[in-house]
Amino acid sequence: MRWPKYVALPVLGLAFVSLLPLLCSAQGSGSVHLKRYAMGTVFEIVVYDDDSTKAEAAAHAALDEAVRLDRMMSNYKADSELSQMNRSAHFQPVRISRELYDIIEQSLSYSRVSGGQFDISVGPLVDLWKAALAGGPIPSADEQTAARGCVGYQQIELLPPDRIQFLSNCMRLDLGSIGKGYAVDRMVELLKARGIRRAYIDAGGSTIYGLGYPKSANAWRVRLRDPSGKLFPQTSLMNSSVSTSEQSAPSPLQGDAPGHIVLPGTGKPLQTRNTVSVTAQSATASDALSTTLLLLGPTKGAALLKTLHGISAIWIDPDGQRLVAGDSAVFHLSGEQQSTRTSQPAKAAVEMSNTRQDSPR
Repeated sequence: MRWPKYVALPVLGLAFVSLLPLLCSAQGSGSVHLKRYAMGTVFEIVVYDDDSTKAEAAAHAALDEAVRLDRMMSNYKADSELSQMNRSAHFQPVRISRELYDIIEQSLSYSRVSGGQFDISVGPLVDLWKAALAGGPIPSADEQTAARGCVGYQQIELLPPDRIQFLSNCMRLDLGSIGKGYAVDRMVELLKARGIRRAYIDAGGSTIYGLGYPKSANAWRVRLRDPSGKLFPQTSLMNSSVSTSEQSAPSPLQGDAPGHIVLPGTGKPLQTRNTVSVTAQSATASDALSTTLLLLGPTKGAALLKTLHGISAIWIDPDGQRLVAGDSAVFHLSGEQQSTRTSQPAKAAVEMSNTRQDSPR
């Protein structure tokens, strides 16, 4: 699981698109570009509407929603609802807000479909490895064993309509691998309720949502993370989202410090050089599945996508090898002078394919 962005950790840039061209393409219509710090990162939003006052009010309200949800889901703020629940839900039911219940319920569905690779109960493992990521000593075998004993989504019991209990005395939930996506979806709902039909939301570069499309194009074009520097991948969003995950590389100052994504089963940091970008209709889905598919790897990840509808992914490694799997989405690889369209899930490749090292157009 990915360590939360709520803590100050060195995280690589993931998906990226410059907002300046988006602003320049507004063609004189009312547009607003605002930023706000929340969930350990910067949320950016561009809202288009002929009524600039309406656009500005909607943009502010959407960013306020991200800040509000950060206060609810933060695992480092002692007074957040999540922190209070983590202190009190051991072997006794506690009442939580409908929103917190909803995101936990969605998280458990991703745990089940991924065979436990996605697991929000990794809080103890997250805490264990944070010091090592900052340059401290690697946790001992005994410490790792103890932390793994606190992890397991099966020990989370939801009691409809609004209660939860942990069947473990040391469990702590961590929503860092789904929280930003959930917040982006709530922001989109708020914009729609205010009559906004064109907007672009960027949550720290790793989760992006395109509402409607810009006046000058038929979709929002997003440049994706490419560790090889050879493929120049892009995707197009229209009422859809893309999220990107990768393991953080060791800093020269930290030597072989572990990365920020931890395997729930082994309790150790994931060893991979791949980057994976996932498109979905909701930001919650793309956020949760980008971490899940990175943990599973290309072969098992492609197999999982055969069981899902409307989800596509592209894995890229530093050597320029790539795999596209899933259905419905188009990934443009300008480094290959072509677009790679995912067709049917059954046709997803099961191993990375070599790509030409052409220059971008």
